[in-house]
Amino acid sequence: MIYLTLDIGGSAIKYGLIDDSMTFLEKGSIPAPTENKEQFLDSIYSFYEKYKGSISGIGISMPGVINPEIGFAKTGGAFSFIKDMNLVEILQERIPLPITIGNDAKCAAYAELGFGCLKGISDAVMIVLGTGIGGCLIIDGKVHIGKSYASGEFSCVSTAKYCTQSEEDEWCHENGSAGLLKSVQKSLNTTQQYTGKEIFEMANRNNPQVLKGIDDFCNKLVRQIFNLQAIFDPEMIAIGGGISKQPILRKYINKYIEKMYSYYQNHDYPLNRPKVVICQHGNDANLIGALFQLKNMMKLYYKDDTVLERK
Repeated sequence: MIYLTLDIGGSAIKYGLIDDSMTFLEKGSIPAPTENKEQFLDSIYSFYEKYKGSISGIGISMPGVINPEIGFAKTGGAFSFIKDMNLVEILQERIPLPITIGNDAKCAAYAELGFGCLKGISDAVMIVLGTGIGGCLIIDGKVHIGKSYASGEFSCVSTAKYCTQSEEDEWCHENGSAGLLKSVQKSLNTTQQYTGKEIFEMANRNNPQVLKGIDDFCNKLVRQIFNLQAIFDPEMIAIGGGISKQPILRKYINKYIEKMYSYYQNHDYPLNRPKVVICQHGNDANLIGALFQLKNMMKLYYKDDTVLERK
């Protein structure tokens, strides 16, 4: 069987055709549908029209607070026009196939739980570095959704000393893509805009000021890693997102983990050293996780993993 998976992000929709052996038969991307709900839905319909007849289901990963059991989106993250709607019900008015929709960070966790660095791990934390800070908790080998489906919304974690009403005091503004840019701009004493790719190209050429900015970024990141370790005490903390594959990033993360752990150890605090790993599936994690979620749903509701006969 062949499945269509979509990873709908703030700048692009990544898509993949994947078979039961987890082989990508085709993949690519198109610009994100950021204008309105109609454009958003039409983008998904266009994929179905292109591949109908050859696919057995559609798994979707996207930002927002989402109930994955029924596909209800309380919010749509970067897609502000997605609010309090059952996207699966809407889509199935035109698409007569099994469809699942899940939060993007939680889909990334499913990929790592099923086929990656978290396989066999009971308790873990996933941190996804992107436009914001995606994340989730894994408890007893399962992705924890939360009572209102918002568990792991790490972007909202406050970084301020006192209660404030400023978005600048949220974790996403320190360790999201804007936070990386801000740290590098401050170090370079410039307002010039750089992409993440440009920042790490400069870093890999050993630009000392850019390296200083990345060092500052990782210092802030590791502070939150230790907060999560203190709260949850997981076996493992997995870091994902496009920049997680950068060796320089991993170098500075390890530097500050060592520094923080030495401090706690010297002061006899009962805090374990976080075991931090890099996610294996990189930019494909959300696509693979969306498939993992889709196939699990199909096993629950259909016999023999087909769409021919309901249980």
